[in-house]
Amino acid sequence: MTLRLLRASLILSAVFLAGCNESLEDIAPKASQELSPKLVAEMKTKSMTPASPIMVRIFKEEGQLEVWKQKSNGRYDLLSSFDICKWSGKLGPKYVEGDRQAPEGFYTVSPGQMNPKSSFYLSFNIGFPNAYDKVHGRTGQHLMVHGACSSSGCYSMTDAQVAQIYALAREAFKGGQTSFQIQAFPFRMTAANMARYKDDPNYKFWTMLKEGYDHFEITKVPPKVDVCEKRYVFNQVTEPGRPLSPAGACPATPQPEALQTAYQTYTKSYEAAFTMAASGASKLAPMSSIAGLKEAALVAEWSKKRSRGERVPLEPPSLNPDGSVTQTDRMGRIDSPAGRRMAALEAEKEAKEKAEQAKKSAEVAAALPAAVAVPAAAQAMPVSVSPETGTAEPRKGFLSSLRKRMASAN
Repeated sequence: MTLRLLRASLILSAVFLAGCNESLEDIAPKASQELSPKLVAEMKTKSMTPASPIMVRIFKEEGQLEVWKQKSNGRYDLLSSFDICKWSGKLGPKYVEGDRQAPEGFYTVSPGQMNPKSSFYLSFNIGFPNAYDKVHGRTGQHLMVHGACSSSGCYSMTDAQVAQIYALAREAFKGGQTSFQIQAFPFRMTAANMARYKDDPNYKFWTMLKEGYDHFEITKVPPKVDVCEKRYVFNQVTEPGRPLSPAGACPATPQPEALQTAYQTYTKSYEAAFTMAASGASKLAPMSSIAGLKEAALVAEWSKKRSRGERVPLEPPSLNPDGSVTQTDRMGRIDSPAGRRMAALEAEKEAKEKAEQAKKSAEVAAALPAAVAVPAAAQAMPVSVSPETGTAEPRKGFLSSLRKRMASAN
């Protein structure tokens, strides 16, 4: 009985302290939530353990985030697929800070990038910009996978989803994994999808990503990723401790022979499927994609004005294939002194335009000839329809009565 009272006292003390200084969340933090029984059961059926390494794949068009996990044979298998709650921007890579683009490419997440006290429930930084982004001068920061279902360049999940994804990463780190790979793609890089987007301005970039996608499809092991000659290269044989220079020449050393052979076979099958897909019309229309750095700069400027609280259109501008810009007329909220000043100026301008229009209408009305006065008695002439002719005629006796009234008036 004494032990029970002691435990109850400790719990009450913890709750009291939480009310004074911290929250109950600090006692049982979100980042410590257990894996769901469903995920644990799925691991057992696929020869995995909670401590096994993980890898993440993201597909924008399909709106899917996949968590893959290593099996006892060293190969990876799909453990779970989550519907992405929201991602911002269009298909295509991120170019500059403020372009609202969710990144595409190959990224690495280490324990230091995990944020258990995120303002968006839980989050982890995907590692943008990576070596490829930096060598191309791309800018941006704090690009995350997080909860709260809200995105301005991130991949946003529901709180329940990100809690499980976070727990999977946490357990893998506890098991000894030093970092896990994120592969972010515009869509599943099948022959049919590549054929749909063959005329897209981002197609060359996507074909480069596809090689890494294919290597994983062949081996079911996350590819070794390097950057040289300002492009991604995969599973290159390099000297230990000597990383490739992102802007330097790629080495002549090949990929492992077995991988080369498997990749050639895979590519032949893909090319045949691509040719067939490209020759027919797809029933699924392509999604819109970013039109390079020019459109990214337009959106970034819109973002700067919005962050300053200026009145800007509700949606960011969009660059059309012919070079024209599409912009919605709907204006966003005002949330700063600058924005309120802009709104006041717009209201003043609108009032002046209305006053000017009213003045012109009055001048036009004044210039019209005066209307001829019609006696009140003549303003409403009762008529009857003749059954013989079908025409309307003044009622009998009306005209003589009208003449008498007009004469007496004079």
